[in-house]
Amino acid sequence: MSSIRRFKAMDMFQFNNINLDKYTETYHLGFYLSYMSQWPDLFSVAESAGGSLMGYMMGKVEGKAELWHGHVTALTVAPECRRLGLGRGLMQFLEDASEKTYDCYFVDLFVRPSNKVAISMYENLGYILYRQVIDYYQTDGVMPTEYAYDMRRALARDVDKRSVVPLKHPVNVEDTFFD
Repeated sequence: MSSIRRFKAMDMFQFNNINLDKYTETYHLGFYLSYMSQWPDLFSVAESAGGSLMGYMMGKVEGKAELWHGHVTALTVAPECRRLGLGRGLMQFLEDASEKTYDCYFVDLFVRPSNKVAISMYENLGYILYRQVIDYYQTDGVMPTEYAYDMRRALARDVDKRSVVPLKHPVNVEDTFFD
């Protein structure tokens, strides 16, 4: 049995096993703390009955007008806890907050095209490939430089689903900022 709860600062001492996946971005301490202070209701963990962390998700809201949306900054589940529906549960947690608390038009996320398992899960959750972002992921010595897939799912506020009409051409990284 597991539960989903808000991320706490002390959780940073327990999530190394989760961050070891080659697809998981690991950030500096201040980055995690800034999410925890700015968007505490969008930064959550899946925890086992015994108190060990099984996965986490960092999210935020950003944009203006019809570009107001929830964003998945990171979603990762420990290898031994995969295929249990935790990723789906964490995504639902963020989607519900984006829709009910923040009244967003859509939720988006970036994923490496080589991460086929994640892409399949997102597609099964109703996400579509909105656009490709040129060289979004830079090589780190382990993973190669790659485009990002910007995947989106419209929420109830986007009645006409305009936020998920795919672009026909790739964009540059600087075209992805929502200020």
